[in-house]
Amino acid sequence: GAEGSTLMSYFSKNQIQALKPKITFSTLRDLQCPVLQSNDLQGKPEESCSTEELFEWLGAVLNQVSLDNKSSSFLSTYCCPEPNTVVEKAFLCTITGFIIPEKIIHLLEQLCCYFGEPKLASWLTLTVHGFADSPVSWRESEHGFHKGGENLYNFVIFRNLDYWLQMAVGAHDDCPP
Repeated sequence: GAEGSTLMSYFSKNQIQALKPKITFSTLRDLQCPVLQSNDLQGKPEESCSTEELFEWLGAVLNQVSLDNKSSSFLSTYCCPEPNTVVEKAFLCTITGFIIPEKIIHLLEQLCCYFGEPKLASWLTLTVHGFADSPVSWRESEHGFHKGGENLYNFVIFRNLDYWLQMAVGAHDDCPP
């Protein structure tokens, strides 16, 4: 009776609000971006970058690592892979919280609408991270934290609606088939 209602009161005040996703927007100006061809996963010298190069670049951008390869930087001397192009404005939206698969599908659909008008972007990405110390991963295995707790997938969607799906998990985790 009273104990149950006190517990519900506690959770409604303290926990439920914490479950609301937090959304942040930022604009990245004059961002060096890899040139990609949807039908070329391996990339070609002077024509396009590979999926691996894109994945590495995306990690640097999402972690706000400088891409200018300064030798004085103690954090990183990483630079954008070749060939690349400078994008005047890139929009980065981060949603943090517990997000159900249906919402992710809805986000993907909304992102695809962006290719309608104005047709400025040639590709865009949606990255979904699991928590590093999540107890579960894909398929039947427990999620192994071990070193980094990698647990994510990334969609790269092109203007013609071709897409790449990239997945990263720890060495001891199962990956979907």
